[in-house]
Amino acid sequence: MRAIYCVVFFFVANWVSAQTSREEVFNNIEKTAGVYFAYPEKEIKPQTPPPTGYAPFYISHFGRHGSRYLISDDEYKSMIDIFEDAKKDKTLTILGMDVLNRLKLLWREVEWRGGDLSPLGIREQRGIAERMYKDYPVVFDKGSKISACATTAVRCVLSMDAFCERLKEFDPALTIERNSGVKWQRYLNYHTENAIAYRSAANTWKPRHRQFEKDHVRPYRLMKSLFVNQNFVDKKTTQENIMWALFTIAGGMQNVETNVSFYDIFTKEELFDLWQCKNYKSYVNDGNCTLNGGIMMDNAKPLLENIIDSAEKIISTHGIGADFRFAHDGNIIPLALLLHLDGSYNSVSDPAIFYKAWSDFKVAPMAGNIQIIFFRKDMNSDILVKFLQNENEVLVPPVKSDIQPYYRWSDILAFYKKLF
Repeated sequence: MRAIYCVVFFFVANWVSAQTSREEVFNNIEKTAGVYFAYPEKEIKPQTPPPTGYAPFYISHFGRHGSRYLISDDEYKSMIDIFEDAKKDKTLTILGMDVLNRLKLLWREVEWRGGDLSPLGIREQRGIAERMYKDYPVVFDKGSKISACATTAVRCVLSMDAFCERLKEFDPALTIERNSGVKWQRYLNYHTENAIAYRSAANTWKPRHRQFEKDHVRPYRLMKSLFVNQNFVDKKTTQENIMWALFTIAGGMQNVETNVSFYDIFTKEELFDLWQCKNYKSYVNDGNCTLNGGIMMDNAKPLLENIIDSAEKIISTHGIGADFRFAHDGNIIPLALLLHLDGSYNSVSDPAIFYKAWSDFKVAPMAGNIQIIFFRKDMNSDILVKFLQNENEVLVPPVKSDIQPYYRWSDILAFYKKLF
């Protein structure tokens, strides 16, 4: 049986603190965007100083690309076309006309930008790099060995460049080796055959998810507020499709420069229910949902091997430096799971409480990142590490430590090696 089930008692003890409540989401409705939630910089808390005499010498970083536009232009244009046709048919309400005008205003920015890194995405990466440099300047001293790599997606490469260029603005003498290609893609964006087969199989998670959507997606109120003639909608597509498309656009607005919102056309309850459906899918497809049997953990094993090997190389050579990696939400989610970061590996089977055990916007917001900071006192002392998730200290509950949030690297290493 997989190692994840060996630590179930840690889950029971710790999952309550990781719960997401309806009130939390209602207080910041942008969180219903899930993996489109813009980087939560405002939620970064002060860090705990290391034990006396210990100083940082190495940083291992894995980051999701920064904020982006929706993955395809058609996600915007298909709605504009439907609303334009409804206007010609004289079937738009006053609110419907207003939504069309907002969509047309948004189109000026987003046309030809599907899947691209947005200006906010660049600012997010620059901000993360700046805070890292200011918090751990000695890691970037003379002689520091720094490398960066990204998947072949342009938004990941541009995220890497924005991050690295900000570091070089602080110290132009920094040498940062940057790479992107199949060689790095193999571990940055790895998915096992079992994982791919599970996601696509018709008889695994999909029937229950479809039923969950039927129970939670109620488009009728929204459609009546936008369209005078419901028959027009039914001729074009389904009411559910329009609701989903507008929900996706609404969530993505926080990542773009156009200053309009679509959240006002939804009730908070509708947004919460739609998010639950999306969170359900992400949890089953990439997380540690009981329904998938823990198989998604294997997707991050090549990446964790790279993280361990890179760290051990720096440690064995008594060097200083950093390694930066840039990929996608479907990669950072299984990595957080495999690392057993608190709140990232909870396993439940009841869809009604999925959001209480695991939330996509907490694990994989835009520019979401995991940092492992390494500390030493001298060449003969224990190596200490601490973990940051989105720049906040996070625990690894299965590993004991009397100096939390710090851990002895030897203890962390022993635990991770048992997972392979």
